[in-house]
Amino acid sequence: MSTGTLIAIIVPVAVVLIAIAAGLWTMSRRRHLQDRFGPEYERTVEQEGGRLAADRELHSREERHAYLAIKELPEDRRQAYAQDWSDVQQHFVDRPEGSVTQADELVSRLMKERGYPTEGYDENVRDLSVAHAGTLQHYRAAHAVKVRSTDGQATTEELRGAMVHYRALFDELLSDRGGR
Repeated sequence: MSTGTLIAIIVPVAVVLIAIAAGLWTMSRRRHLQDRFGPEYERTVEQEGGRLAADRELHSREERHAYLAIKELPEDRRQAYAQDWSDVQQHFVDRPEGSVTQADELVSRLMKERGYPTEGYDENVRDLSVAHAGTLQHYRAAHAVKVRSTDGQATTEELRGAMVHYRALFDELLSDRGGR
């Protein structure tokens, strides 16, 4: 066979093999992101307008999270936070709206002490999504009620639900379930 014929065979084969490898790598990366982010993956696909954009967004979240100095709390700090949560819950009967605001502030304080930047709600969601994707829907639901409650538009039942949602995230952050 001539050199030209060999090149005509090898180049297309190499291109096909490279395309297959790239496709397998993309599928593997996507599967990793779907496993890690759970329902947050599909939510990001919708928000970003496609899987490729969602993959980039979620990968950037992972990269940002890798640089955060997330730490576990010592037992005495865990107990102090647990007591603070108990205090917030006790005030719910008399001041439900205030308790929801306090619950939100307590979650933010806990995040900050654990090493999460608390730059605002949207950034909190991005940062929490990496290690706490399973309870992220609780944070979103609780925050939505908190926002409505500042305008006096949330019912007592919605406020109670917000407390349950905040509690789910609070417990996970406090116990470090979800890990790094």
